Amino acid sequence: MAHTSSKYLELAGLLAEAVRRGEYAPGDRFPTVVELAKTHAVAPNTASRAVQVLKEQGLLSGKPGGTTRVRVQPIHQVRVNTRYQAEKDLVLESEEVRGNFGVAESDHGVSVSTMENHVQLDVVPAPADVAEALGVTQGSLVLRRIGTRRTKQGAGMGKSVSYMPHDLASQNPDLFDPEREPWPGGAQHQLHTVGIEVDRIEDRVTASMPTDTETEEQDIPPGVPVLCVRKISYSTDGQVVEVTDIPLPADRTELRYITSLKRWS
Repeated sequence: MAHTSSKYLELAGLLAEAVRRGEYAPGDRFPTVVELAKTHAVAPNTASRAVQVLKEQGLLSGKPGGTTRVRVQPIHQVRVNTRYQAEKDLVLESEEVRGNFGVAESDHGVSVSTMENHVQLDVVPAPADVAEALGVTQGSLVLRRIGTRRTKQGAGMGKSVSYMPHDLASQNPDLFDPEREPWPGGAQHQLHTVGIEVDRIEDRVTASMPTDTETEEQDIPPGVPVLCVRKISYSTDGQVVEVTDIPLPADRTELRYITSLKRWS
C-alpha cells in the first residue's frame, strides 16, 4: 500500500514540475490516464490518482471522464471596501468617464477593455430570501441581472446575480435594455437614474462548497469552498434598493470590509 501511495505522489510531482516548466501551455489538453500510464510505466489507477492530485493543486482542470486541460491560472482578486465609495464618486461623472472604469475590474487589476463581459436581464418573481431582504412580499417581481466576466481567455468566469424591485426599476425603461449593458458606472448609477442615492452597503459573507455548476463555470479545484457574498444596498431613507449575490472561489479571493458612504448633501 505504501509503495502504491509513493508511486502516485512521485508521478504527481513529476507531472507538476512539467506543468510549471511550461511543457504544457495553459489551456492545452493534458495526456489521458491511459497515455500517462503507458508513458510512465505505471498502472492506470496510479496515473488517475496523480492527475487528481494536480487538480487539487489547481494545476489541471476538467471533469472526471472528460477532457483534462492545463488550468489557465485565475487572477487573484482583492475585494476592498473602498470600492463602493469609488463607485459612488463616479455616479455624477460623465458617461465617458464612467465607462472607462469599473470597480469589479479594479479588483482584478486589469483593464476593462481586456475583460469579456456578458449580462442577462429578465423579470422574475423574487426568490423567498431575496424578497425578505428587499422587504417585499414573496413572489413580487424583480429585475434580475446576471453578470459574468472572464479576465483572460480560457480562465474560469466570475459571476454575480443582482435583484432590484420591479416597481423601482420600471421608472427607467433603459434598465431593461440589454443593449445598455455593461452599464457605465454600475448599480449605483442605475439607482441614481431612478432617484436613489445609496447611503450604505452591507456585505454578508458566508461559505459553502460550490455547486456543480459553480465548479464548472468558475473552474474551482476540488475541495475549494466558495465565499458567498450577499451585497445589500440601502438608500438614504433606509430602504433596501438592491440585493446582489456574488460567489467567490476562496483560492483566488481576499476580502476587506465594511464601508460607510459619504452623502451628497
